[in-house]
Amino acid sequence: MESCEHGQVAPRSLIRLQNWLSPAFPIGSYSYSHGLEWAIESNRVHDRTSLIDWLDADLRYGSGRNDAIFFVEAWRCAAGKHDNRLLDTAELAAACRATAEFALETSQQGASCLATLRDVWRDPAIDVLSEGLRQRSIQPVLPIVIAVGSAAEGVPVGMALRAFLNASVSNLVIAGVRLIPLGQADGQRALAELEQPVLEASERALTACLDDLGSAALMVDFASMLHETQYTRLFRS
Repeated sequence: MESCEHGQVAPRSLIRLQNWLSPAFPIGSYSYSHGLEWAIESNRVHDRTSLIDWLDADLRYGSGRNDAIFFVEAWRCAAGKHDNRLLDTAELAAACRATAEFALETSQQGASCLATLRDVWRDPAIDVLSEGLRQRSIQPVLPIVIAVGSAAEGVPVGMALRAFLNASVSNLVIAGVRLIPLGQADGQRALAELEQPVLEASERALTACLDDLGSAALMVDFASMLHETQYTRLFRS
Protein backbone atom coordinates (compact mmCIF):
# COMPACT_ATOMS: atom_id res chain seq x y z
CA MET A 1 0.00 0.00 0.00
CA GLU A 2 1.34 3.39 -0.96
CA SER A 3 1.18 5.90 1.88
CA CYS A 4 2.00 9.05 -0.10
CA GLU A 5 -0.90 11.17 -1.30
CA HIS A 6 0.64 12.31 -4.59
CA GLY A 7 2.51 10.73 -7.46
CA GLN A 8 1.93 8.39 -10.35
CA VAL A 9 -0.44 5.47 -10.30
CA ALA A 10 0.17 2.03 -11.78
CA PRO A 11 -1.81 1.54 -15.01
CA ARG A 12 -3.48 -1.61 -13.68
CA SER A 13 -4.60 0.23 -10.53
CA LEU A 14 -6.13 3.02 -12.60
CA ILE A 15 -8.02 0.47 -14.70
CA ARG A 16 -9.31 -1.17 -11.53
CA LEU A 17 -10.57 2.12 -10.14
CA GLN A 18 -12.31 2.82 -13.45
CA ASN A 19 -13.93 -0.61 -13.26
CA TRP A 20 -15.17 0.00 -9.70
CA LEU A 21 -16.75 3.30 -10.72
CA SER A 22 -18.18 2.02 -14.00
CA PRO A 23 -21.94 1.58 -14.58
CA ALA A 24 -21.05 -2.07 -15.29
CA PHE A 25 -19.90 -2.59 -11.69
CA PRO A 26 -22.68 -4.62 -10.00
CA ILE A 27 -23.75 -2.36 -7.13
CA GLY A 28 -27.09 -1.16 -8.52
CA SER A 29 -26.19 2.53 -8.68
CA TYR A 30 -28.57 2.97 -11.63
CA SER A 31 -31.55 2.34 -9.31
CA TYR A 32 -30.92 5.40 -7.10
CA SER A 33 -31.63 9.06 -7.85
CA HIS A 34 -30.71 10.63 -4.47
CA GLY A 35 -34.06 12.39 -4.23
CA LEU A 36 -33.84 13.70 -7.78
CA GLU A 37 -36.92 11.77 -8.88
CA TRP A 38 -39.12 13.77 -6.48
CA ALA A 39 -37.40 17.04 -7.44
CA ILE A 40 -38.29 16.38 -11.07
CA GLU A 41 -41.82 15.21 -10.25
CA SER A 42 -42.42 18.46 -8.33
CA ASN A 43 -40.84 20.54 -11.14
CA ARG A 44 -38.00 21.80 -8.91
CA VAL A 45 -35.69 20.31 -11.53
CA HIS A 46 -37.03 20.59 -15.07
CA ASP A 47 -34.14 21.26 -17.47
CA ARG A 48 -30.37 21.07 -17.78
CA THR A 49 -29.72 24.29 -15.88
CA SER A 50 -31.85 23.35 -12.88
CA LEU A 51 -30.31 19.86 -12.85
CA ILE A 52 -26.82 21.35 -12.73
CA ASP A 53 -27.83 23.74 -9.95
CA TRP A 54 -29.33 20.89 -7.90
CA LEU A 55 -26.25 18.67 -8.19
CA ASP A 56 -23.86 21.57 -7.64
CA ALA A 57 -25.66 22.46 -4.39
CA ASP A 58 -25.35 18.89 -3.11
CA LEU A 59 -21.62 18.87 -3.90
CA ARG A 60 -21.07 22.18 -2.14
CA TYR A 61 -23.41 21.91 0.83
CA GLY A 62 -24.95 18.44 1.08
CA SER A 63 -24.18 14.76 1.33
CA GLY A 64 -21.84 14.97 -1.65
CA ARG A 65 -19.63 17.29 0.38
CA ASN A 66 -19.75 15.02 3.42
CA ASP A 67 -19.00 11.90 1.40
CA ALA A 68 -15.94 13.64 -0.06
CA ILE A 69 -14.67 14.37 3.47
CA PHE A 70 -15.34 10.78 4.56
CA PHE A 71 -13.56 9.50 1.46
CA VAL A 72 -10.39 11.48 2.19
CA GLU A 73 -10.33 10.48 5.86
CA ALA A 74 -10.89 6.79 5.03
CA TRP A 75 -8.17 6.85 2.36
CA ARG A 76 -5.67 8.35 4.79
CA CYS A 77 -6.59 5.89 7.53
CA ALA A 78 -6.21 2.96 5.15
CA ALA A 79 -2.93 4.24 3.73
CA GLY A 80 -1.54 4.75 7.23
CA LYS A 81 -3.00 1.45 8.49
CA HIS A 82 -4.92 3.19 11.25
CA ASP A 83 -7.54 0.44 11.45
CA ASN A 84 -9.41 1.62 14.54
CA ARG A 85 -9.67 5.17 13.25
CA LEU A 86 -10.87 3.83 9.91
CA LEU A 87 -13.67 1.89 11.60
CA ASP A 88 -14.64 4.95 13.65
CA THR A 89 -14.85 6.92 10.40
CA ALA A 90 -16.87 4.16 8.74
CA GLU A 91 -19.31 4.13 11.65
CA LEU A 92 -19.77 7.89 11.49
CA ALA A 93 -20.23 7.75 7.70
CA ALA A 94 -22.92 5.10 8.05
CA ALA A 95 -24.76 7.14 10.68
CA CYS A 96 -24.45 10.47 8.88
CA ARG A 97 -27.47 9.98 6.59
CA ALA A 98 -30.41 12.36 6.66
CA THR A 99 -33.08 9.89 5.52
CA ALA A 100 -33.84 6.18 5.41
CA GLU A 101 -33.54 6.17 1.63
CA PHE A 102 -30.12 7.82 1.73
CA ALA A 103 -29.00 5.21 4.27
CA LEU A 104 -30.24 2.40 2.00
CA GLU A 105 -28.66 4.02 -1.05
CA THR A 106 -25.15 4.10 0.38
CA SER A 107 -25.25 0.92 2.48
CA GLN A 108 -26.65 -1.31 -0.26
CA GLN A 109 -24.09 -0.05 -2.75
CA GLY A 110 -21.35 -0.24 -0.14
CA ALA A 111 -22.19 -3.84 0.78
CA SER A 112 -22.34 -4.88 -2.89
CA CYS A 113 -19.07 -3.11 -3.62
CA LEU A 114 -17.33 -4.74 -0.67
CA ALA A 115 -18.58 -8.20 -1.61
CA THR A 116 -17.47 -7.80 -5.23
CA LEU A 117 -14.03 -6.51 -4.28
CA ARG A 118 -13.53 -9.46 -1.92
CA ASP A 119 -14.63 -11.88 -4.63
CA VAL A 120 -12.77 -10.46 -7.63
CA TRP A 121 -9.97 -8.14 -6.42
CA ARG A 122 -9.07 -9.67 -3.06
CA ASP A 123 -6.74 -7.52 -0.97
CA PRO A 124 -5.75 -7.75 2.72
CA ALA A 125 -6.91 -4.17 3.34
CA ILE A 126 -10.39 -5.00 2.06
CA ASP A 127 -10.51 -8.15 4.19
CA VAL A 128 -9.48 -6.16 7.28
CA LEU A 129 -12.20 -3.59 6.56
CA SER A 130 -14.83 -6.27 6.02
CA GLU A 131 -13.97 -8.10 9.23
CA GLY A 132 -13.81 -4.91 11.27
CA LEU A 133 -17.21 -3.78 10.01
CA ARG A 134 -18.66 -7.19 10.79
CA GLN A 135 -17.28 -7.26 14.33
CA ARG A 136 -18.64 -3.80 15.11
CA SER A 137 -21.95 -4.31 13.24
CA ILE A 138 -21.30 -1.31 10.98
CA GLN A 139 -22.99 -1.04 7.61
CA PRO A 140 -20.44 -0.56 4.81
CA VAL A 141 -20.94 2.66 2.87
CA LEU A 142 -19.73 3.25 -0.66
CA PRO A 143 -17.25 6.15 -0.18
CA ILE A 144 -15.46 4.25 2.59
CA VAL A 145 -15.13 1.04 0.57
CA ILE A 146 -13.93 2.77 -2.60
CA ALA A 147 -11.48 4.88 -0.58
CA VAL A 148 -9.94 1.83 1.07
CA GLY A 149 -9.72 0.01 -2.25
CA SER A 150 -8.07 3.05 -3.87
CA ALA A 151 -5.53 3.36 -1.06
CA ALA A 152 -4.74 -0.35 -1.30
CA GLU A 153 -4.06 0.09 -5.01
CA GLY A 154 -1.82 3.10 -4.41
CA VAL A 155 -4.12 5.50 -6.26
CA PRO A 156 -3.38 9.00 -4.89
CA VAL A 157 -6.20 10.35 -2.77
CA GLY A 158 -6.89 13.41 -4.93
CA MET A 159 -7.14 11.37 -8.12
CA ALA A 160 -9.34 8.74 -6.48
CA LEU A 161 -11.64 11.34 -4.91
CA ARG A 162 -12.14 13.26 -8.15
CA ALA A 163 -12.99 10.02 -9.95
CA PHE A 164 -15.42 9.00 -7.20
CA LEU A 165 -17.27 12.32 -7.15
CA ASN A 166 -17.44 12.47 -10.93
CA ALA A 167 -18.89 8.94 -11.08
CA SER A 168 -21.49 9.88 -8.44
CA VAL A 169 -22.51 13.00 -10.36
CA SER A 170 -22.57 11.08 -13.65
CA ASN A 171 -25.01 8.55 -12.22
CA LEU A 172 -27.38 11.34 -11.19
CA VAL A 173 -27.07 13.08 -14.54
CA ILE A 174 -28.07 9.79 -16.19
CA ALA A 175 -31.10 9.72 -13.88
CA GLY A 176 -31.94 13.26 -14.99
CA VAL A 177 -31.61 12.31 -18.65
CA ARG A 178 -34.15 9.53 -18.09
CA LEU A 179 -36.58 11.45 -15.88
CA ILE A 180 -36.78 15.05 -17.13
CA PRO A 181 -36.14 13.84 -19.89
CA LEU A 182 -32.98 15.34 -21.41
CA GLY A 183 -31.31 14.42 -24.65
CA GLN A 184 -28.01 12.59 -24.55
CA ALA A 185 -26.15 15.68 -25.76
CA ASP A 186 -27.69 17.79 -22.99
CA GLY A 187 -26.62 15.15 -20.49
CA GLN A 188 -23.04 15.52 -21.70
CA ARG A 189 -23.30 19.30 -21.53
CA ALA A 190 -24.43 18.96 -17.91
CA LEU A 191 -21.42 16.75 -17.13
CA ALA A 192 -19.12 19.28 -18.79
CA GLU A 193 -20.55 22.11 -16.68
CA LEU A 194 -20.23 20.03 -13.52
CA GLU A 195 -16.51 19.39 -14.03
CA GLN A 196 -15.53 22.54 -12.15
CA PRO A 197 -17.87 21.89 -9.19
CA VAL A 198 -16.42 18.37 -8.90
CA LEU A 199 -12.86 19.72 -8.91
CA GLU A 200 -13.70 22.41 -6.37
CA ALA A 201 -15.48 19.95 -4.08
CA SER A 202 -12.45 17.69 -4.23
CA GLU A 203 -10.04 20.48 -3.35
CA ARG A 204 -12.17 21.55 -0.38
CA ALA A 205 -12.39 18.00 0.94
CA LEU A 206 -8.62 17.49 0.71
CA THR A 207 -8.07 20.31 3.19
CA ALA A 208 -11.04 19.48 5.43
CA CYS A 209 -11.40 17.11 8.38
CA LEU A 210 -14.23 15.33 10.17
CA ASP A 211 -14.88 18.45 12.25
CA ASP A 212 -15.97 20.17 9.02
CA LEU A 213 -18.85 17.74 8.39
CA GLY A 214 -22.29 19.26 8.03
CA SER A 215 -25.07 19.86 5.55
CA ALA A 216 -27.07 22.87 4.43
CA ALA A 217 -28.69 21.28 1.36
CA LEU A 218 -32.02 20.87 3.12
CA MET A 219 -34.08 20.69 -0.06
CA VAL A 220 -32.15 17.59 -1.16
CA ASP A 221 -32.95 15.95 2.19
CA PHE A 222 -36.61 16.98 1.94
CA ALA A 223 -36.76 15.56 -1.58
CA SER A 224 -35.57 12.21 -0.26
CA MET A 225 -38.14 12.22 2.55
CA LEU A 226 -40.96 13.07 0.16
CA HIS A 227 -39.78 10.46 -2.32
CA GLU A 228 -40.48 7.74 0.26
CA THR A 229 -44.23 8.31 -0.20
CA GLN A 230 -44.21 9.37 -3.85
CA TYR A 231 -47.01 7.57 -5.69
CA THR A 232 -45.10 6.56 -8.83
CA ARG A 233 -41.41 5.77 -8.52
CA LEU A 234 -38.79 4.36 -10.86
CA PHE A 235 -35.89 4.76 -8.42
CA ARG A 236 -35.24 3.52 -4.90
CA SER A 237 -34.22 6.95 -3.63
